[in-house]
Amino acid sequence: MNKDKILREQLLSLLKGGNAHMTFDQAVEDFPLNKVNDIFPNGTYTPWHLIEHIRRTQNDILEFVVSPEYKDKHWPEDYWPKDSEKASQKEWDETIRLFHKDQKELEKIILDEKTDLFKKIPWGDGQTILREIQLAADHNAYHIGEFAIMRQVMGTWGKNH
Repeated sequence: MNKDKILREQLLSLLKGGNAHMTFDQAVEDFPLNKVNDIFPNGTYTPWHLIEHIRRTQNDILEFVVSPEYKDKHWPEDYWPKDSEKASQKEWDETIRLFHKDQKELEKIILDEKTDLFKKIPWGDGQTILREIQLAADHNAYHIGEFAIMRQVMGTWGKNH
């Protein structure tokens, strides 16, 4: 039994989702464009704001893992779009495309057998690649669930959901 291989497969599965929760693609599938900029009932942000937040945070984690020049971002302004920002079909599609791009990069890191998942990231303060992958997966899962509930209260799920 190769424990390293098993760990990498489990991390990959955790990052992609679909085990105990829906995947990113299942959550955003067939979302009506005319609702991407609507604030959900009793909420303070829009579906696009939330999806863009997921993307920005995952990108931040990726940058931290791979870049010795990484600079800490400011909360919340670097992690969320401005309240006034709205998305067109182009921005919505770009957010989804960039989410997938960054997730693929994290997947490559996981699958690269030369990656020491337990090594501390030299420019961090004790974080390991393993911890950062788990953080990305945890953050994504949390907000994908939130997005699913947002869809439910907004009535944006299709008839087959």
